[in-house]
Amino acid sequence: MLRKSIFTSFLFVMLCFIFSACEKTVEIVKITTEFGDIYLYLYDETPNHKANFFKLAKEGFYNGTTFHRCIKNFVIQGGDPNSKDTDPTNDGNGGPAYTKAPDTYPDDETGKTYTINPEIKPSISHKYGSVAAARTGNPEMRSSGSQFYIVNNKKGTPHLDGKYTVYGEVVYGMDVVEKIADQPQDKSNNRPLKDIVMKVEIIKVKPSALMKKYNFKIPEHK
Repeated sequence: MLRKSIFTSFLFVMLCFIFSACEKTVEIVKITTEFGDIYLYLYDETPNHKANFFKLAKEGFYNGTTFHRCIKNFVIQGGDPNSKDTDPTNDGNGGPAYTKAPDTYPDDETGKTYTINPEIKPSISHKYGSVAAARTGNPEMRSSGSQFYIVNNKKGTPHLDGKYTVYGEVVYGMDVVEKIADQPQDKSNNRPLKDIVMKVEIIKVKPSALMKKYNFKIPEHK
């Protein structure tokens, strides 16, 4: 009986080891700031936004940009290349250069930057920690090529549902998001008085590690 119990335990350990070794990794976003790190999971249900963000991050596009619009109990917004310069008045107007790449469209105002088609899903709402694409008031509701925001209202921002594409959520680091939202700002435009610079990279992790370390389970949307 003891021998059988030992064998069963050994088999269980081996199966766990095999499962862990065979488990596929997923890519997540790591945003490094002076206040700490924010980890994001981007949804498979919004493939164009996910692929676009990953492409820019891997090219180093976001490095040196700032969170240029931060509102407590609402959102923090960043990802504008204009925020790298010394002119705070042009923040919120920039994006990646339009090169006529497939599935991109010139910005309505200047035609110099690109936008992408919306991927608004009824099953994906603006909850606390949601990551969504900023945009101008274009009638097609196309998203900015690079600017994004993170919801920091614990009740979410349901009034934005159906109007902006939500394409991910925070895995870990909402305390960092809250710290960023709390920084002193220029009240005329909600821009932090001190630049909050980000470094963005893509890292590979196993879903089981996300659960074990951050108690995060990869969501499934219908």
